[in-house]
Amino acid sequence: MKRLTTTRFIVITHNPVTMSRMDRLYGVTMPEQGLSQLVSVDLSRAQAMAAE
Repeated sequence: MKRLTTTRFIVITHNPVTMSRMDRLYGVTMPEQGLSQLVSVDLSRAQAMAAE
């Protein structure tokens, strides 16, 4: 469906199989107590960087 439309999907999961099928992952991390930080990872770019 993604290839046929401009529809975007948001999937909330910790399932590794589902996560491996995504183009981008978003998450929240807590680098220190009481401070939340949003994180975004473009998986195709991360894979290209890992191959270098």
